[in-house]
Amino acid sequence: MNLKLEMIVLPVSDIDRAKAFYEKVGFRLDVDYTAGEDIRIVHFTPPGSECSIMFGEGMTPIAPGSFQGLYLIVSDIEEARAELTGRGIEVSEIFHDAGGLFHGHEGGDVTHHGADQERLAGLHPERASYGSFATFSDPDGR
Repeated sequence: MNLKLEMIVLPVSDIDRAKAFYEKVGFRLDVDYTAGEDIRIVHFTPPGSECSIMFGEGMTPIAPGSFQGLYLIVSDIEEARAELTGRGIEVSEIFHDAGGLFHGHEGGDVTHHGADQERLAGLHPERASYGSFATFSDPDGR
């Protein structure tokens, strides 16, 4: 049996602001559907991804900005960072973990890394898979 993660529902504070952000990042707009005053569904897919994001009105009771720690995986982090900054997205400098482990995420009220891990500037020295990171946030701080 194959199981694929298809969709992640994101809580947002402003649908149109979030839509403009994900268009600017370069995600493909798949759906912007309104059904009455209480339902609006906006669906985007990152280039090359089989998993999409969805947000809108009447989608989730979770507070905007509370869903954190999403990861976009790229084959060339320097190229991806350059493309995003070229689109006007504020992206951190590239970093890696001193111990060579997956570093995780720091932002908002959530930290996803061990207390003994240390963030160092630059690419992972051995260019290990999942070894180098750069971060950016959407308008709600994810």
